[in-house]
Amino acid sequence: MPNWLSKQLMQAFRKKDRNQIRFLNRCWFTFIKKEYDEKASKNLFP
Repeated sequence: MPNWLSKQLMQAFRKKDRNQIRFLNRCWFTFIKKEYDEKASKNLFP
């Protein structure tokens, strides 16, 4: 997880800001999906 995202998540949890937590969570899962898709496509076409 990128350092900036980790810091923002910790701050959102401290403030109990549900909207920010949801937004950052979506960002994280979008990032993970993109990384997974890129790795999968590289494995298909070596």
